[in-house]
Amino acid sequence: LEDGKRHRAPENRAQARKYLTHAFEVEPNSTSGRESLLLVADSLYKQGGSTNLVQAEAKYRDFLNRFPTSDRAAYVQMQIGNSLAARVERPDRDQSVTRAALAAFDDFLRLYPTSEHVPEARQRMAEVRAKLGEHEFEVARFYYRYGIPFATATRLNYLLANYPEYTEKDKVYFYLGLALKRMGKAEEAGQWFDKLRQEFPQSSYVGDIPGCAPE
Repeated sequence: LEDGKRHRAPENRAQARKYLTHAFEVEPNSTSGRESLLLVADSLYKQGGSTNLVQAEAKYRDFLNRFPTSDRAAYVQMQIGNSLAARVERPDRDQSVTRAALAAFDDFLRLYPTSEHVPEARQRMAEVRAKLGEHEFEVARFYYRYGIPFATATRLNYLLANYPEYTEKDKVYFYLGLALKRMGKAEEAGQWFDKLRQEFPQSSYVGDIPGCAPE
């Protein structure tokens, strides 16, 4: 364990993990063994990169499975969420990891509501939800570009209903209006365009509303 601690500088992390892993394997249920496992997970997380983050998540989960009543359990659950959140894909890619991160932070808040890490967890949850909201928008815009306005409107309504904290509602209103207009629902489309003008008068999308500028 001490050899591992002495080699924790960024340039020595790989060597440190070898010492720490050995210390854990020798005495997995001892205090030093527990600390070694957690230090390995932290080292992988700090080094970053997809492979290291996957391994860090696995180590944190191993720690919780072995020591669920540890006084570090809240921190470890938080780090499971962080390890997942650091691996989220772009909004136009698969969001399974993003949803897993959201579930991990939700578990944290449910299991450890008095933890000092609660404010951080709520902030990270908001960031993750923003990613999911942006994913819904990108899917909706894809449908619009490929001439499927009903799917566009359905996806955007889902976004508004499930991600009320989503901050870029101006573009949601705009594309919802365009989709409804293509569906022949001019009156409903106009209501969304009016909502865009009223709530986001400075938005660049206002000038692109049909009638203000070419569609």
